[in-house]
Amino acid sequence: MSEATKNLSLSFLGAGSMNGAILRGIIGSGHDPKLITATVRSGKRAAELRDLGINVLVSADDPESNRKAAASADIIFLGVKPVGITDLCEEISGSLDAQKVVVSVAAAISLSSMQAHLPQRQPVIRSMPNTPLMVGAGVVGISPAESVSEEQTKLVTDLLSGSGDVHVIGEEQQNALSAISGSGPAYAFYLAEAMANAGVAMGLDEKLSIALARATVAGAGKMLSDPDADPATLRKAVTSPKGTTEQAIATFDEHGIPKIIAAGTQAAAARAAQLSDELG
Repeated sequence: MSEATKNLSLSFLGAGSMNGAILRGIIGSGHDPKLITATVRSGKRAAELRDLGINVLVSADDPESNRKAAASADIIFLGVKPVGITDLCEEISGSLDAQKVVVSVAAAISLSSMQAHLPQRQPVIRSMPNTPLMVGAGVVGISPAESVSEEQTKLVTDLLSGSGDVHVIGEEQQNALSAISGSGPAYAFYLAEAMANAGVAMGLDEKLSIALARATVAGAGKMLSDPDADPATLRKAVTSPKGTTEQAIATFDEHGIPKIIAAGTQAAAARAAQLSDELG
């Protein structure tokens, strides 16, 4: 974490799964919890977050909590459900100035939709993180509006990079990124689940089968974490000619697994586009 970012005041308006993952990732990368404020609806959630050492405001106790949190921060992360993002932008607009950067963590909400409810030329960034940010192994794509300076983009990138890979992309690429990395962890969990079920079907004890699948997928993921790792090369290294793995891969191909994965990711991207239209 750079000198420029470590002293930034941050506010998280809403602390659900995605905003919570970013929050924990930033704390895990060394940011001072005392410089972080979060707003939540319930006292139970507030208690959980206060255990992290951050400041927490409960909206049920203080209707001004979101505006106060926005006014006190250099960077504001919007983490409510997509349907509530534009209302939240409208709510905090009076607490903003041109030095504050608003970062949306909600899927499908376009920059233009947010800008329509924020002060003119307000720096705003659309982002799509994934939950592995919680363990320092995430991916997040960010799309800055034209009103965001290079310095502001670098600050947000540096802030997030301590807990994952950050990619600056055009907004038109957000739906595709969401389909691959945003939803992607669920695909990996789905694979591990299917592997465990297959092990049970072949006679393995359920707990053992789950342990084998979990450790195998996690280990493969760790090998892929090398920046120079190539999935195809790693797969070929395990696939000996005329061996057991080759037979499995051939069967996957025969059943159209690559096409199924492509169709699934396309469906996810299409749904993201549909949500953008519905919410825009």
